[in-house]
Amino acid sequence: MLTLHNLSKEFGSFVAVDDLNVTVPEGEIYGLIGPNGAGKTTTIRMACGLLAPTSGTVTIAGVNVQREPERVQQFIGYLSDVYSVYEDLKVWEYLDYFAHAYKMAEAEIPDRIGEVIDVVGLEVKRDELIKGLSRGMKQRLGLARSILHRPRVLLLDEPASGLDPKARLNLRTLLLSLRREGTTILISSHILSELEGFCTSIGIMERGRMIRSGLIRDITTGADPSRVICLKCAGTSIDHAAALLGGMMGVSEVRVEETECWFSFSGSDEGVAEVLAQLVSGGIQVIFFGEVKKTVEDLYMQISHHEVM
Repeated sequence: MLTLHNLSKEFGSFVAVDDLNVTVPEGEIYGLIGPNGAGKTTTIRMACGLLAPTSGTVTIAGVNVQREPERVQQFIGYLSDVYSVYEDLKVWEYLDYFAHAYKMAEAEIPDRIGEVIDVVGLEVKRDELIKGLSRGMKQRLGLARSILHRPRVLLLDEPASGLDPKARLNLRTLLLSLRREGTTILISSHILSELEGFCTSIGIMERGRMIRSGLIRDITTGADPSRVICLKCAGTSIDHAAALLGGMMGVSEVRVEETECWFSFSGSDEGVAEVLAQLVSGGIQVIFFGEVKKTVEDLYMQISHHEVM
């Protein structure tokens, strides 16, 4: 649904994006991660046709963005990190304006405006002037505008900026709902926790280059095949458990923190079960024993150059 092929952008001698290759299948949520200045915004602006690449191509829904910039807009919903609104318009008037700009069918517009207002939770603000909205509400309005024409691809640049925790949760719920309806989403953020448990794939950028891209589970496995396991046990046997673990095949980096023990294990699922069995047979009263899944932040720290986010 979205393909960036050998995409580069230079501003004089500065290379903002360097030979980027990304493919996002239909119905996926692709998270573009990286510190400020990594090239995320430049990439998204090229993807939606606002910025011409120095080299390379962008294809959305089979349409070349550079060759057919007007045609491709029907497939794209775009929300920039910083955008202006017409503050002297009412909420519904703002959406009505863009519905006509998108050349939506006249008969469809009123009902569709009502739908997107409900979806983003602005029902009580429908007839309010935009200048009276909070920053978070303006962000919701921007999102409503971007999905108004039912785009097949949604390009979101730092969409959670300025939203409170509840609004961020609502945004996540909305985007997951759009994905279930078949919308393909490219979303950027430099706040790693915003994309946790949300994206199906991620791309990690630094200094304009893509360090790693693909399904989260594949990247995690490729970055470090070992798994981290947490053990909790009753009584004062945690040191004894650590001593037992130190002598087991496939176990490394054993560390004790108060009543918990953490270690890395490089074996199979059957091997994990054998470690647990040896602990129990060794007299350890196990309360909890389980793998700690790697987070997006763990992944970033493993394979990046650890630049400040």
